[in-house]
Amino acid sequence: MKGRGRVACLLAISILSGAVWAAPDSFVVQATSTTQQQIKDKENEKENIKDKLDQEQDNLEGLKGEQGDLQKELKNLNANLSQVVANLEDLEQQVLDKEAQIQETQAALEEARETEKWQQECMVDRVRLMYENRNQNVGSALLKEKSLSDMLNAADYYESIAAYEQKMLEEFKANRILIEEQEARLVAEKAELDNLKAAAEAEKSRVAGLISQTSNSIAQYAGQISEAEQRALQYEADLKKAEEDLEALWEKLRTELALSQAAANATWRDISEVNFAEDDLYLLANLIYCEAGGEPYAGQLAVGSVVINRVLSSKYPDTVLGVIYQNKQFSPVASGRLALALAENKATPKCYQAAQEAMSGVTNVGTCVYFRTPIEGLTGINIGGHVFY
Repeated sequence: MKGRGRVACLLAISILSGAVWAAPDSFVVQATSTTQQQIKDKENEKENIKDKLDQEQDNLEGLKGEQGDLQKELKNLNANLSQVVANLEDLEQQVLDKEAQIQETQAALEEARETEKWQQECMVDRVRLMYENRNQNVGSALLKEKSLSDMLNAADYYESIAAYEQKMLEEFKANRILIEEQEARLVAEKAELDNLKAAAEAEKSRVAGLISQTSNSIAQYAGQISEAEQRALQYEADLKKAEEDLEALWEKLRTELALSQAAANATWRDISEVNFAEDDLYLLANLIYCEAGGEPYAGQLAVGSVVINRVLSSKYPDTVLGVIYQNKQFSPVASGRLALALAENKATPKCYQAAQEAMSGVTNVGTCVYFRTPIEGLTGINIGGHVFY
């Protein structure tokens, strides 16, 4: 019963210690993380953020370039629209002028037609009168003349009047035809101007549509650029934070190295001076299982040796229990894995053998008091997947 009570006590200590360790700590990431793993993870995170920042900056540069091209295009479109509007206004004025000319020509044509009609009516009236009054016809009029000379003069007079009237009629007809031709030409010119005006209006509508579309595109790019700039700023902030965290982790590692060196230079007890508690073997074997259960035996012995080295060093607690549950030292304590292992006695016979050998004073890592997965720039004793220092 006494042994079981001791195990229950260890479990309670393990659970309580895990609760303390589970408190927020910027240096503790995962249950099995070490400072090195945290550094490696943080370096990967930093590189990932940097890659995203580079991509976002490239994207931002591309967006700004495309927006600049659209702004140039918009400037050209506005200039084009101004020219189209000017051309359209000129065409509209030409159409108005042409309509005025057509109206004037139509008025002149109406007058010419009236004049031609009047001339024809006059000639018709004279002919009708001549037939109605036979005694007053030209022949009778000529016979009444006193002499042949007067008769000939009268005949010439009547002939000249008829010729004049015929001439005037022909001139009126010619003038009317000329005016009709002028009207037809003006109407044709107006039709051509109307077509040009319609084409100009269509071009104005097209360019205005392009301006609207380009303006909308520029606005969209402005929104995308704003979003990209915000993302870039966030990436820069994240990168700065990652660099700060990484520096803190390196500082922690430097501190651990300094502590390791200090421990090596501290006062050391002999293994014979240590009074091990009843369940220290059980506790140490299960910690070895959690930290190096998948390592070869040498790696398991090395983990046990680190714990015992701390017990022997004046820089650390002088009991196995105190060393293992010292705040923020062994990640299985923080994660709760040690509590689970203790509850089910997960330690293998090899783990017990390593714990027993370490407690007897055997060490294969000298006076090392730290271990972790290898990291560039950290020298020590490499055994299995750990470096001991």
